Amino acid sequence: QLQLVESGGGLVQPGGSLKLSCTASGFTLDYAIGWFRQAPGKEREGVACISRMSGNTDYSGDVKGRFTISADNAKNTVYLQMNSLKPEDTAVYYCAADRSSFCNIATMYDYWGQGTQVTVSS
Repeated sequence: QLQLVESGGGLVQPGGSLKLSCTASGFTLDYAIGWFRQAPGKEREGVACISRMSGNTDYSGDVKGRFTISADNAKNTVYLQMNSLKPEDTAVYYCAADRSSFCNIATMYDYWGQGTQVTVSS
């Protein structure tokens, strides 16, 4: 059974850090994993992705230098380390899977998790 489960969301103050996890059950390593987010009243946007075969990564301009995506293939888990968080990072964060050996946050992803809420506020 293919399943993506996110965890690690919560409330954090501006400038703080949070680490999200995505457990990709049933997905072989030829699936790239991406993180996306959707804020209230806004369209969903790509944040970061990683190919677990090639190791390539891709980031949106808004998060590059602040967020880091990584993978632990033994645990079938992908992480999103988020530093220097801003109020505008507030959104529901989703992980998704795309059967590709090369990741790109602009492509269509086929499988989605349920999401985890991240709120950045003082």
